[in-house]
Amino acid sequence: MFDVFLSPNAQWVLLSTLILGTASGMIGCLAYWKRQSLMSDALSHAALPGVVIAFSILGYKSLPLMIIGAAISSFIGAWLIHWIRSSSRVKEDAAMGIILSVFFGLGVMLLTVVSRKGGGNQAGLDNFIFGQAASMVRTDVYTMLIVALIIIGVIIVGFKEWKLFLFDANFAKGLGLSTRFMNGAYLSMLVLVIVIGIQAVGVILMAALLIIPVVSAHYWTHSFKQMLVLSAIFGGSSGMIGTLLSTMGKGWPTGPFIVIASAAIFTISIVFGAQRGLLIRAIQLRMQRKYHEVGNRSMARQTVKEGK
Repeated sequence: MFDVFLSPNAQWVLLSTLILGTASGMIGCLAYWKRQSLMSDALSHAALPGVVIAFSILGYKSLPLMIIGAAISSFIGAWLIHWIRSSSRVKEDAAMGIILSVFFGLGVMLLTVVSRKGGGNQAGLDNFIFGQAASMVRTDVYTMLIVALIIIGVIIVGFKEWKLFLFDANFAKGLGLSTRFMNGAYLSMLVLVIVIGIQAVGVILMAALLIIPVVSAHYWTHSFKQMLVLSAIFGGSSGMIGTLLSTMGKGWPTGPFIVIASAAIFTISIVFGAQRGLLIRAIQLRMQRKYHEVGNRSMARQTVKEGK
């Protein structure tokens, strides 16, 4: 356990998953208020074919170039979702489900073909399905850190613009804010945080890191600003705790442990959350019943007095 903290590589991986979780929580908060939480799941699955195709073209693993391949694949998936929704009667959630399953099936098929070709270059390529942060080298960590910090900076600097865009797009448009530009920036950040996180968390579970922290934050506050901060804290904590747990065993995938850590935070939030927690609601309900009982007794006494 203590060797993990002493290892420089492990410390870099911990830092990268901490920053990744923070960025995921923040962009997940934007997706939540935009009512597109399922979009993150669809685009994370849509990234897998791009990863495998980029590897097939290169012949070796290069995270920056595989990220480009994953981003292109995700953008194609996003465009197809928009095209299906706009050119047919298929609803958005159904279009997302179609793209999610088709692209992931294509990715698994390509991954199977590549893995059967033989050779050692493709070793560890299947880690993109469930994630394995321990397999990242320092250049991979640098790439993840730089992209995640850029995403965090864009959200913090443009906080007022994001708030206007999410809650009153017409008013924002009246002030001269381009909704097309904001939509493009939002989609770009969502795709980027997905593609940089799939090696650590995996394409299957990346959506959980985007959705669970913000849902957990919703049990503590109704404020968008506070939700953004709490989502970042919960996402970063999940990334760090999950990575620590996965390093305790040999070959344990990182993604599932990050999701378990995130689920633990969600469980605490759903029970003890200050706004919507089950415990708070039970206390409030009990106080309301007690108040009504006292009121009914007072009314009964008043009726008896008037009867006399």
